[in-house]
This record gives sequence, C-alpha cells and structure tokens, in this order.
Amino acid sequence: MIATARVARMSPQNLLTGMMALGLAMLALADVARADIAQFVGAYSGSAEVVQVDGTSVPRDMSVEIGETPDGFTVTWTSVTYRASGKVSEKSYTVDFVPSGRGQVYAAAQRKNVFGHEVQLDPMKGEPYVWARIDGSTLSVFSLFVDVDGGYNLQQYDRTVTEGGLDLRFQTIRDGRILRAVDTFLERSG
Repeated sequence: MIATARVARMSPQNLLTGMMALGLAMLALADVARADIAQFVGAYSGSAEVVQVDGTSVPRDMSVEIGETPDGFTVTWTSVTYRASGKVSEKSYTVDFVPSGRGQVYAAAQRKNVFGHEVQLDPMKGEPYVWARIDGSTLSVFSLFVDVDGGYNLQQYDRTVTEGGLDLRFQTIRDGRILRAVDTFLERSG
C-alpha cells in the first residue's frame, strides 16, 4: 500500500495575512515584556560582605544594568571580589531575555543557532540554563548548571525595586545546600 499526502496550498493573500498576524503577535509579546521590565530599567551599584561556606566573609562590589530591547530586556551584572591575599577578580555577564509565552517567565537568548535565532545554552554540555521571572516588583534571574556527575548548582538573583534602588538577594545552591548568600542594597545611579 502506498501512502499519499495532500499538501495544502495557501494563496499568497492568506500567507501574507498569516505572516502579518504572527508578526503582530510577536510585537504584542515584546510590548508586554517592555511594560513589565520598565520599573527595573536603570543602572545600580553597591557592595556587600559575602559570607562563604566556611563562615569567612569576602568584600564584593556589585553592579547591574537593566535595559529594554526590541524583543524583551537585557541584564548586565558585574561583581568585583577582593581577597585577603590582595587578589582582585572581576566577573561580568550579559543576558538578553525574551518572552517565553508563559506569562511572567522569560527565556534567555544566549547564542544564535544556524538559522540566526537566539536559543538557550545546553546544561548537559556544562553550559548554564538561564531564565528570568517577574513577580510584582521583583525580577529574579536563575542560572542552572549540571555537574559532570549529575549534581546541580543553581544561582538565584532576586532584585526588588525599592525607594532609591534595588534590594538584592543572591544565593548559590549546590545539590540543595546553600553555599553562599548575599543580601544588599544597590543604589540607582542612572
């Protein structure tokens, strides 16, 4: 028995109408993301004493810049750590977020695939899986790493809008155990 398939043909007018509807839906999602992120947009900085697992504390300067993009928003954060040995280390990250279609949950668009579309990284290859959530006046960014032995490391940044800036709550959790936690205020600088 030979199976045959029928191919539906769309008229150029129907195809154009469908593409326009899809474009409008994508613009509507981007508008929702811009409206949700508007309260967070700006530059913020501060410092804190980061308590390590062994109970010692390490001074750290932190800054974050949150901005709108045509498709969603971007978050750039930097931390500068000052060790007792005199060593200073600086780390900076930038992640673009786009609507996920799941309400206040946003997907990270961290690299481009072969078609030029931004996609998530692969946690099974040691890359972080990153997403964001807006819950009222709190923007949370999550970063999940899967270890080679199957364990996990989760970083969670909760940034809550307050008068004059953001309250920052950062945690690193490894296999259910909090390794590091930071609570500080980041002052709005722009």
